[in-house]
Amino acid sequence: MHHKFVIVLFSIQLWCMAVGGIVFGQTPNSDTLSMTLKETESQFLKNNLNLIIQHYSIDQAQAQIITARLFNNPDFSFANVLYNPKTKRFFDTSHDGGEYSAQLSQLIQTAGKRNKSIQLAQISAQQAQYQLFDLLRTLKFTLRNDFYKIYFQEQSARVYQEEINSLAKTLKVFQEQYSKGNIAQKEVLRIQSQLYSLQSELNDLMDSIDDTQSELKLMIRAKPSAYIVPQVDINLEGKSVVSEVPYQHLIDSAYANRYDLKVARSVVDYNNINLKLQKATAVPDVTFSLAYDKQGSYIRDYSSAGIAFSLPFFNRNQGGIKQARIAVDASKVQLQSQQDQLESELANDYKGALRLENLYNSFDPKFKQDFNHLIQEVFKNYQKHNISLLEFLDFYDSYKTNTLQLNNLQLNRISSLEQLNFATGTPFFNQ
Repeated sequence: MHHKFVIVLFSIQLWCMAVGGIVFGQTPNSDTLSMTLKETESQFLKNNLNLIIQHYSIDQAQAQIITARLFNNPDFSFANVLYNPKTKRFFDTSHDGGEYSAQLSQLIQTAGKRNKSIQLAQISAQQAQYQLFDLLRTLKFTLRNDFYKIYFQEQSARVYQEEINSLAKTLKVFQEQYSKGNIAQKEVLRIQSQLYSLQSELNDLMDSIDDTQSELKLMIRAKPSAYIVPQVDINLEGKSVVSEVPYQHLIDSAYANRYDLKVARSVVDYNNINLKLQKATAVPDVTFSLAYDKQGSYIRDYSSAGIAFSLPFFNRNQGGIKQARIAVDASKVQLQSQQDQLESELANDYKGALRLENLYNSFDPKFKQDFNHLIQEVFKNYQKHNISLLEFLDFYDSYKTNTLQLNNLQLNRISSLEQLNFATGTPFFNQ
């Protein structure tokens, strides 16, 4: 009689866990944010502080262009006699006794130094823009991965929680029955062991979800107390999205659209122009001047026009030119290194994505449905005493394992597509 009561109660608990809804990771006062990927990206573009900071960097770089375009200011000097011992006057400005002089000079840069400085400033501003787009590429990759990771991990957490809720209630009933001598202690210990193992696994999974939630909320500047519930509507069942895109298209797109690669190319351009600037620095600049002296020269009211420049006998900027040449060579090697790394990473990402696609498509689409049906049949057999409780728990554990594996496989497949988007700098695979 007692054993039948336990079976009936356990059956009711399993039915309740199947129809009950569960929301994970929330505190009693948290705000639930149900968001699609498009809404999440829109919030990210509007609120992300790293993007805002990089926009300021672009403004600063563009301000440097203004500075580079400015001409040197003219220099003006004026001198007046401090004390005239003959007239015994301070600051004597009289016609006969006063003495003062003035000079106006203007530095003129030669060999196109100003234009080359403007070009360097323009490249720096362009680099700041490239860095913004590359930062956007990196952050969007993280955001989209976090979004899908939360979604699929929550699906897995739901499977854990369903089994834990059922086992916790069943354990309580079994402990009561054991105290009355109706069941053996080994059945109680078996349920306890599995329950504690599930609780530990769920705790690790919830820690991972919380960490991802924290990162995602920071990226879109959501309240720390908020809990994001991703709304996902994707269907990759039986689709061969990776194999449909020729690999050469991925390579060509990466070379055309990877902004970190554009930064590396612009560094080569910057160093080439800087080499020209360093060579131009060896050419002396010229200073033109106009001067007037009331009576300090060989004639009264002396005026003059002058020109001044250094003679490049010793310092012809040999060190600066050598450093600039080394920088050009180093930047070319760095560019080649990034290109090699890009091709290597893209080849590896493509193979991985293709392998996951083939693996996922090799699964029978009806597998999950059939497995769910199998669990229901196992449950009916348990009710009819055709299998023991431990056998039923083993079947359910197998169901949990397979469901988690399917969730992880779907997540890994989507992540592999996002990795290809990231590697090519192009949204080839937007879910």
